[in-house]
Amino acid sequence: QVQLVESGGGLVQAGGSLRLSCAASGSIFSINAVGWYRQAPGKQRELVATITKTGSLNYADSVKGRFTISKDNAKNMVYLQMNDLAPEDTAVYYCNADITYYSGGGHYSSRGYWGQGTQVTVSS
Repeated sequence: QVQLVESGGGLVQAGGSLRLSCAASGSIFSINAVGWYRQAPGKQRELVATITKTGSLNYADSVKGRFTISKDNAKNMVYLQMNDLAPEDTAVYYCNADITYYSGGGHYSSRGYWGQGTQVTVSS
């Protein structure tokens, strides 16, 4: 069983910073593409940033220059450094990862996983 657990959310004033972490655990063979998404009240979940297995980065226009996604393959960790936060960044932030895992009988499978989310609130 594979799990993703986010941490690092909280309440911060506008202009402040937070660092979100996403820990992957379980029978993981490899973590492929990973990403951070967010969902504000009454809005659809949207992509914030992604990083591929080879390290290619992609950011939503609204966070470019302020947020940085990174990963530590050895620790199965993904991070989102968020600087210069604004009230419009308030949302529940979710980690998503495409993971190859050992499924038994000498076989490996891949599928996407979501974490439970962590709340980020930015006050003005």
